[in-house]
Amino acid sequence: MPKVRGNGHTVSRLSVHVVWSTKYRYSVLKGDIQIRCRTLLIQICEAEDVVILKGVVSKDHVHMHMEYRPSLSVSGLVKKLKGRSSRKLQQEFPELKKRYWGRHFWAIGFGCWSTGNITDEMVNAYLEHHRKPGDGANSDFIIEK
Repeated sequence: MPKVRGNGHTVSRLSVHVVWSTKYRYSVLKGDIQIRCRTLLIQICEAEDVVILKGVVSKDHVHMHMEYRPSLSVSGLVKKLKGRSSRKLQQEFPELKKRYWGRHFWAIGFGCWSTGNITDEMVNAYLEHHRKPGDGANSDFIIEK
């Protein structure tokens, strides 16, 4: 069974697959820039208590499968990853300033897909199993559309 995160009040295993690309899909993530980008993303994840399950830095986009704590939002996490890495990469590699004159290294937006070890059908079966049909006083309230 996969390891779960826990603290005094919560137990969770939240994982997400996130993808984002460079602005204009320019193939600039090569060589030293690619290596530094990878290092920066690892450092940011460590600082935010995010576990990288797998990741790929391609020439024009990044894929990351990561596990995060419940207090983080996916959009907030991606904002930190893109913002901090963009700033540092443009500071350290002046050749990027010629191509990205507006100081925007990453394209607007990202794609994200939740991942996990259970399906919607499994959750629905679990909820159905725990439903207590009854007289109304002790029966569970069913939430449906």
